[in-house]
Amino acid sequence: MAGLIDPFQRIIRYLRVSVTDRCNYRCFYCMPSQGMEWEERAEFLTFEELTRIIRLFTELGVDKVRLTGGEPLVRRGLLDFVKQLDALPGLKDLSMSSNAHLLGNQAADLKAAGISRVNISLDSLKPEVFRRITVNGDLEPVLQGIDAALKAGMHPVKINMVVMKGLNDGEIETMLDYAIERGADLRYIETMPIGEAGIAGTDYYMPAVEILARLKEHLGEELIPAKGGKGAGPARYYQISSGPVRVGVISALSRHFCDDCNRVRLTAKGDLVLCLGQEDRVSLRDGLRTGYSDDEIKKEILKAIARKPRSHEFNDDNSRVSLRHMSSLGG
Repeated sequence: MAGLIDPFQRIIRYLRVSVTDRCNYRCFYCMPSQGMEWEERAEFLTFEELTRIIRLFTELGVDKVRLTGGEPLVRRGLLDFVKQLDALPGLKDLSMSSNAHLLGNQAADLKAAGISRVNISLDSLKPEVFRRITVNGDLEPVLQGIDAALKAGMHPVKINMVVMKGLNDGEIETMLDYAIERGADLRYIETMPIGEAGIAGTDYYMPAVEILARLKEHLGEELIPAKGGKGAGPARYYQISSGPVRVGVISALSRHFCDDCNRVRLTAKGDLVLCLGQEDRVSLRDGLRTGYSDDEIKKEILKAIARKPRSHEFNDDNSRVSLRHMSSLGG
């Protein structure tokens, strides 16, 4: 059976898997302040069902999987699930995105189970600003979680900062200093108009070019694109000459990253999402729970990939952007 190649000849090798839509934070650009309806737990795929689908993706050429949420660490039994995935022969890279609130006590076990690296959301180093963004979140456990991931040997540890003008943009430089001190990579992210909450977050929009100018002034040096600096994801990376740390920018609005998109997303309820910024999705759960064979599910995956659009529509009128919540997609 053929590998995963979309209509624009992009090879799909990367699957992001949301294991839950729940989160112990409520970042205002990710979730709406009210009216959020959680999926029923019975709607979620079991870990056995998720493992089967991921195995089929690896047999079709996917070799990179990232576990996301919501917040993946709030789902019980995650550690055993990680061990199941780590045993898949075609999977070369297993990582996770987290807010790190629960990571401190779990980082070493997750690393031993197969999580090689982690991306951590950290939008502020000021407790009061952090509470405002996360809606009463506690900064200290997050900082402890970052240090635990580094101590456990996860590499790289990437810190993701959504930059919001007038709210946390005063910390662009201090966040870089924090990352350099710890040897963590850092990515600055433009706000994205995904769902009601994401559209509201664009009121704080700050383009990547302004972020990069601030970094250049702070460092007193040019930002040199890192060798192979685009990576498998949407960030453009720059090497910091004073050490091994890389800094990246994800410019969803000012400079889209669609031309070499190599990923699709699987939601916790088994929907295959073909583009972060479009509404198209295909249910894999339906076939899974009505007795489809492995080959039949693979055919559904191939048909879905044949529908993958060329690009998102973030730059179009907001009425056309995704109405889904970022919390159910895992970013």
